[in-house]
Amino acid sequence: MSKVIVIGGGAAGMMAALKAAENGHDVTLLEKNEKLGKKLFITGKGRCNVTNASDMETIMSQIVTNPRFLYSAFSDCSNTDVMELIENGGCPLKIERGQRVFPQSDRAHDVADALVAALAERGVEVLYKTRAKSLVEKQGRIAAVQCEHGRTISGDAFILASGGLSYPLTGSTGDGYALARQVGHTVTPLQPSLAPIQVEQAWVQKVAGLSLKNVCLRATAAGKQVFCEQGEMLFTHTGVSGPLALSASAHLEKQAWPQTKLFIDWKPALDEGQLKQRLIREMQFAPNREAKTMMLQLVPKSMAEVMLSLAGIPAHLPCHDITKQKRAMLMAQLKRMELTVRDVGPMEGAIVTKGGIQTKEIDPKTMRSKRIQNLYVAGEVLDLDAYTGGYNLQIAFSTGAAAGTAAAQSANQ
Repeated sequence: MSKVIVIGGGAAGMMAALKAAENGHDVTLLEKNEKLGKKLFITGKGRCNVTNASDMETIMSQIVTNPRFLYSAFSDCSNTDVMELIENGGCPLKIERGQRVFPQSDRAHDVADALVAALAERGVEVLYKTRAKSLVEKQGRIAAVQCEHGRTISGDAFILASGGLSYPLTGSTGDGYALARQVGHTVTPLQPSLAPIQVEQAWVQKVAGLSLKNVCLRATAAGKQVFCEQGEMLFTHTGVSGPLALSASAHLEKQAWPQTKLFIDWKPALDEGQLKQRLIREMQFAPNREAKTMMLQLVPKSMAEVMLSLAGIPAHLPCHDITKQKRAMLMAQLKRMELTVRDVGPMEGAIVTKGGIQTKEIDPKTMRSKRIQNLYVAGEVLDLDAYTGGYNLQIAFSTGAAAGTAAAQSANQ
């Protein structure tokens, strides 16, 4: 019986260990925490959005970085495969808005329990509080893992699934990147993704907590549009957050942050001509009405005076005194309110890490390293990321399954 060593007990690591064990191998799972799947407990706001029940075309459209790399992995381990595995482990699932899949109990703990039970059933040995410190390489192969407290664990095949940098309290502290670099892999720049966006404009503090619906958020980097979607978002004390902002953050490359702008269209249902007519009607309806009162018909109360100020219009100015030029400036704020990106994150609060081990150095069918014969890689440590909605966990499960299956076959050889 050959021995497979899995480094990391998150979604990808547990799935890899399960698949390797199903092939009859001696599998040891190294987990630095005191329990497995620690990050699962905080996904989906504590309910664990395990995957998404959409068709494969829709799922692929939600992958932001290197989607083509995942075709084979998603084909071999689909969303229905993941759902079946978890339900067979005693955790019934349900499908909610946006085809998001959650446990019926709304308890992430039940998902983790189902996976842990499956590991135990397949005889996987789990070593808790065991942190992989370095890989022992001999003649283009990994011979063993050296652990933090001096223990050396040998094996025939090794799977690196130690997560990213987001939510470090769950154990995602970037260990896998260091291990990958140690054996010659390239790690692309790391940054937070699916995270709040901080902006330069100080006025956002005045509207912190304001939630917006049916607005359009557009992002440009060095003048080129990189994101544009309609939906919901909110202002924070330092910038913007909510679904639109989180999705936009996935497209903002760190090196381009200084040249990145956000634009909010408060009235995406109206084109320029329609908005112009709407403004004229509001101004003519009560010509003596103050501008700030008129604005209440267009934007939330907390935003009215801020928007007027940005347009250079005094809040108490009567509507009949708003010039054509000022009206055009107000139109610009309503259709193209500009924010300058200062930062994204912090990493500690990002849902996922953008960047990781370069995918061109990994076989997409087996997740095997093209540099090290018996090393496989899975999960967030790879340069793969997607929008919210269960897609990132599906990436973890699918790449983990591919790595576990292939590592077991490799160990046999």
